[in-house]
Amino acid sequence: MIDLAPYAEKLQNGPVAVFGLGLSGLSVVAALVKAGFDVTAYDDNAENCKKAEALGASIEDVTSKNLSGFHFLMLAPGVPYQFEPHGVVINAQKYDVEIIGDIELLNRIDHGKKVIGITGTNGKSTTTALMAHTLKEAGVRAEMAGNIGVPVCDVNMDKIDVLILEISSYQLDLCPTFRPDISVLLNITQDHIDRHGSLLNYIEAKEIILDGEGVGIVGVDNDYTQESFNRSFFKGQRNMIPVSVKSEVTEGFFVKDGVLFTNKKGNNAEVFSLTGFDTLKGQHNYQNMACVFAVAGELVLAEKDIERSFQNFKGLAHRQYQVTQSDNITFINDSKATNAEAAAKALSSYDNIYWIIGGQAKEGGLSGLEIFKDKIVKTYLIGEASDEFAVWLKKYGFDFKKCKTLDKAVDKAYKEAKKNKETETVILLSPACASWDQFSSFEKRGDAFTAKVLELTSKS
Repeated sequence: MIDLAPYAEKLQNGPVAVFGLGLSGLSVVAALVKAGFDVTAYDDNAENCKKAEALGASIEDVTSKNLSGFHFLMLAPGVPYQFEPHGVVINAQKYDVEIIGDIELLNRIDHGKKVIGITGTNGKSTTTALMAHTLKEAGVRAEMAGNIGVPVCDVNMDKIDVLILEISSYQLDLCPTFRPDISVLLNITQDHIDRHGSLLNYIEAKEIILDGEGVGIVGVDNDYTQESFNRSFFKGQRNMIPVSVKSEVTEGFFVKDGVLFTNKKGNNAEVFSLTGFDTLKGQHNYQNMACVFAVAGELVLAEKDIERSFQNFKGLAHRQYQVTQSDNITFINDSKATNAEAAAKALSSYDNIYWIIGGQAKEGGLSGLEIFKDKIVKTYLIGEASDEFAVWLKKYGFDFKKCKTLDKAVDKAYKEAKKNKETETVILLSPACASWDQFSSFEKRGDAFTAKVLELTSKS
């Protein structure tokens, strides 16, 4: 748990408010109470309120409470803030109370540790996990937190030298002064417009991570991130390092024909090939690895240690995770792919695919995935989107079968893939849909896929 006692003493303890009592919210309450703050907390979930009360907080609806004299409102990142703000935000602003998130607290204590912050529309979790794995493999005391791993307030800063944070745009909104020592912006695509109000607001929220001094590492392969890089470069505050998997860049890192290169003072130097890592396939993972390599270079890690860490990285559950191999078939759990753009990353990474898709469709459906038709042997439809997707698949000449449920889809895909004995094949769950029609989360869906795969392969 982070030590907030010096900060509490600076503020003479006094009252603070916490709204939103999920896992991170309760960890905030525990840290604040332990530090000596007078904590008032609230959540719409009565059970969560009981948990906060047991930790030592007073329970009162801070949406309508007089917050005059409160030092700050600690807001859960999922609560609407800048655009169409929640009532608790309006109430705090009425009393001129600062609104912050749990990551901001790191900037309020003198922890003296190196902090790496990673954000982007896609790839944050894999890159954060790979970064933590790489540092640990090199003997660095590191921990990952934020949107992955443990809540920030649960980190024991005395036992680490480097903290790696996966940070969403929602969390960055709540960081008025916190800035990482090394900031990584992977990519920006149109997302979370309902939360931020516009693409411009979303981009501005992401760009916060590049403010201030330190190092900025940016994937520059789309217009949005290239512009973010340019703006930060011309501010001159951070040492900006570009990363590309599409073209050569100067004073940065790029990937060409699957090989990582570095460019310094206009000279290209080959690092090593990125094509031989089973759990890190595809161009999107080339970018993830290149960004991790760039960060590792700033921390002066040995190249051989970085390459070894990529080789033994086991992957991240539900994100192109290799479940097992059997009868020349590789089973890939990519349940986190809840839209077409995410599914495209998996489809581009494999050949001879038996593809399981469906669930609760997102806007745009499968648009754009027709370019992968020649990679796909057959498609198996599940869930609510089956009829809609069947029309699309028929239009583009895909071979497909409606299976209704995931277990039936895995059964049929396995039986048909086994007939293709002379070819390396892939059974891929990359649904391009939300899970909520049949599963409570993408994790539950991925777990069900994994369980079914292991049941089938144990019998073969």
